Amino acid sequence: MPDTSLSPLDSILAAAEQVRQQLNLKAFDAEAVAHLDNFIEAQRGILPAAEREGVIMALGCFLGQCLVQVYRGEWGTGKDGSTGVGLAGRFFFNPFHLVNTQLNEGESASVAAFFASVPQRLKSPPAARKSWIS
Repeated sequence: MPDTSLSPLDSILAAAEQVRQQLNLKAFDAEAVAHLDNFIEAQRGILPAAEREGVIMALGCFLGQCLVQVYRGEWGTGKDGSTGVGLAGRFFFNPFHLVNTQLNEGESASVAAFFASVPQRLKSPPAARKSWIS
């Protein structure tokens, strides 16, 4: 039975750490995300439907914590109420959605490719605000 005394953030961190240990990974880094990508691919088509939500939650916690560690992100809640990771005060990524999408679509939605794209996203200038919208 899960420990209900943990805060939501503590629960996320505990789940991420459990995945790190189960996959025998050294850190929350790009190399770990590459292993995660391979693990997700191995689960495609064989993951029982009854386990899917729990696996997405656990793997999403791990991917999100990699974003936090490597790109100095911060766990938070998006405008739509979803849990995700904010980066540079401009971006909000939902790691659970990213894991689910790769489970559904395969390598065309690779979490490793997404992770590798983050530095370029962070370098891009913020979009100009449209002044004609009121």
